[in-house]
Amino acid sequence: MQNKIFITILSILSLSTFSEEFKVKKTWFGDPDLQGVWTNASLTTLERPDHFDALEISDEVADYAKKASQDFNEILDNPYEEGETPESGGDVGGYNVAWMDPGNDFIRLNGKYRSSILTYPENGKLPRRLTRWAIEGPSIYRMFNSADHPEERSLGERCIVGFGSSGGPPMLNVLYNNHYQIVQSPGFVMIMVEMNHDARIIRLESEHNPDEMRPWLGDSIGWWEGDTLVVKTKNHHPQQKFRAAIRHQILIMDGAEVTERFTRTSDNEILYEFEVNDKKAYRDIWKGEMPLRATDAKIYEYACHEGNYAMANILAGARAEESK
Repeated sequence: MQNKIFITILSILSLSTFSEEFKVKKTWFGDPDLQGVWTNASLTTLERPDHFDALEISDEVADYAKKASQDFNEILDNPYEEGETPESGGDVGGYNVAWMDPGNDFIRLNGKYRSSILTYPENGKLPRRLTRWAIEGPSIYRMFNSADHPEERSLGERCIVGFGSSGGPPMLNVLYNNHYQIVQSPGFVMIMVEMNHDARIIRLESEHNPDEMRPWLGDSIGWWEGDTLVVKTKNHHPQQKFRAAIRHQILIMDGAEVTERFTRTSDNEILYEFEVNDKKAYRDIWKGEMPLRATDAKIYEYACHEGNYAMANILAGARAEESK
């Protein structure tokens, strides 16, 4: 009798657990449904800051860091005392905090806050091959300091692709425009990035294009492993090898391969994992993961060219300096 009661209890517990398992919805053509608008805005950066010594951080440490970030943003947005005004000719500042979207919380996975997106190497630092970075140094310097020709400047300034690696792959968070819209159709997955409205079209069950074809955001093909979308990208555009934002600076060289995995873990979250294999720029592979969170917010219009007076002013300012 006791055995029957024990088995009945186990059966009830088993049914209860099964009923709580998340079942991925399917599209009308049968693929797992990843569609929607998602954000990766977060205080967690690609590399682990030196003041953190482990991947996981306690709630207390995360709360302290969040408060420090809020205070810093408050100072940026409201630098003047009541009645105080900027001095004539002084620094008027740049972006305001109301416009930025740096996130207000750290990545949280498996119930723990994360100090870095990187999960490998375990120290949370990119395994940079310094000789390669030294070789690329002069062109990187010209990108941000030369004003001889607009095409020497960075792609973000030129409104070609977004700053940093926001469009990916890998898709990394930056200071603003951290939304992504995923749309699926039979044989294709499209990821539209809020920054610069970059759109990456992933061909499913396909072959890579010839190596001579190197589109912006690389050449991506994908396939399903159960409910997980696996995407492999190579043949990255040569002008996109250096990707710089305030929060990360990475090299993606010729021959690099990036593998991404998208797994919907709930109605409101996709687990996004990636692995970068680039033997020219790094001594080892590097891996990372973060949640993509569902949002009701709409993709914001990214009007870059429409208001891009800076490029003309950079070049005109350099010519004016030369004429002195």
